[in-house]
Amino acid sequence: MNGDHSISDDPRRPLLPLHDSIQRSQSFHSSLKSLLTTNNLFILLGPLLCAIICLFVDFDGPKTSRNMLAVLAWVFLWWITEAVPMPVTSMSPLFLFPLFGISSADAVAASYMDDVIALVLGSFILALAVEHYNIHRRLALNMTFLFCGDPLNPPLLLLGICATTAFVSMWMHNVAAAMMMMPVAMGILQRFPTGRGVPDVINRFCRAVVLGVIYSAAIGGMSTLTGTGVNLILVGMWKSYFPEADPISFSTWFFFGFPFAVLLFFVLWGVLCFFYCSKGSGNALSAYLDKDQLKRELDLLGPMAFAEKMVLAVFSMLIVLWMTRSITDDIPGWGTLFNGRAGDGTASVMMATLLFIIPNKKQEGEKLMDWNKCKKLPWNVILLLGAGFAIAEGVRTSGLADVLSASLVFLEQVPYLAIAPAVCLISEIITEFTSNNSTTTLLLPLLIQIAQTMHIHPLLLMVPGAIGAQFSFLLPTGTPSNVVGFTTGHIEIKDMIKTGLPLKIAGTAILTLLMPTLGAYVFGTNGQAQPGKLP
Repeated sequence: MNGDHSISDDPRRPLLPLHDSIQRSQSFHSSLKSLLTTNNLFILLGPLLCAIICLFVDFDGPKTSRNMLAVLAWVFLWWITEAVPMPVTSMSPLFLFPLFGISSADAVAASYMDDVIALVLGSFILALAVEHYNIHRRLALNMTFLFCGDPLNPPLLLLGICATTAFVSMWMHNVAAAMMMMPVAMGILQRFPTGRGVPDVINRFCRAVVLGVIYSAAIGGMSTLTGTGVNLILVGMWKSYFPEADPISFSTWFFFGFPFAVLLFFVLWGVLCFFYCSKGSGNALSAYLDKDQLKRELDLLGPMAFAEKMVLAVFSMLIVLWMTRSITDDIPGWGTLFNGRAGDGTASVMMATLLFIIPNKKQEGEKLMDWNKCKKLPWNVILLLGAGFAIAEGVRTSGLADVLSASLVFLEQVPYLAIAPAVCLISEIITEFTSNNSTTTLLLPLLIQIAQTMHIHPLLLMVPGAIGAQFSFLLPTGTPSNVVGFTTGHIEIKDMIKTGLPLKIAGTAILTLLMPTLGAYVFGTNGQAQPGKLP
């Protein structure tokens, strides 16, 4: 005990063990290192940029307009850097707007569940039903069998694969369509040999098929409101800024979007055939792909079951309801029976509800859909749409829209044929580095103010801006659909640039010509629209 006492009384002995202090020092440094990451710096930069704008920016307008700009900087920085998961960032207006005095909590929350969001929910549930019952595979095999040709005609087969993808993408999200169709396309390409010594004609055709699927998914989505979130953001912002104007219905958009998509689709097919389908390629490919093999795969699927027929029937009914809710001024649709209270989302959710009521006749008591099958619903897209609508409403009500409009007076003398391609080009460039939806949410409020400064109908700029945001054709990171194709290993960035650049140029030209012509007829853009009233 005395020995122990002498050791403890030794004045030279450190109060704490040396190895403990070393460990603590190392622990402190590692903790500091884990905090000082690029991601955390971007997280801090959002509120810091917001604070700088609040302190040092001064507008002639109300205080809320400056606050709205500060909140926009915060949200868009987090969106662009993805420092915080995008769905979480999309919910930030729910607390930022009330805290900065921009909108009440109830007003912001209402943006996250309106008719457009209901339209998305219903269509996503129907898309999940199509995927669950493998209806897309049956459709793809039938289309491939129809377009295969005998002997094999590569351009015709490519047309069939691309057309099927575009058609599927018209009724569900682009990414879902690409993910559903890529395995079908790869099933066709797996019949071809791989590795060294493979003829170049086969490699080039494989590239054409993969490029065709990802770009057809994007083009098909442009033709309908349900094909992509960008179109829905456009519709929601139009409704928010111009509540008394005629809303853009499913059929209205289809009458413009479908002709545009068809024109761009044939440009895509022509570009792919020019670069990747050489003369005589049919002879090299015929040895690996023929109609008999496709017929055998179709036979293996067997006849359509009751569940598949019912899902197709419900989907067909929904399309008919979408197209006939509002037809023309002279021929009113079924929506007039409800005095305009029913929307496209009404039909979408109603048809989706039927899937949970109709039995599938596979097991007793089992319905076509149950909620467990809906766990794959893309809530990230739904929240992003809600954030877009909330931001559009905030820009309008805070007074920021008026401030932006006053700063753009110099554009009043610029001709439309000069500004429209520029709008499309800016949108195309931004969308290569950020998501399509984020680009649209950022640009559309600004385009509305530019249009009003130029005294032209806002849709003349909003539509090119929104569709241009979907031209993310050059980089794999431009959209998740591009990633789906790039990960197959069949394409490289140079293939995307070689095909995507002509598509961008053609799309810009077609939009510039269609908006003052077909767009004027469909959207009624011959006059000038001010917020809250028609021209």
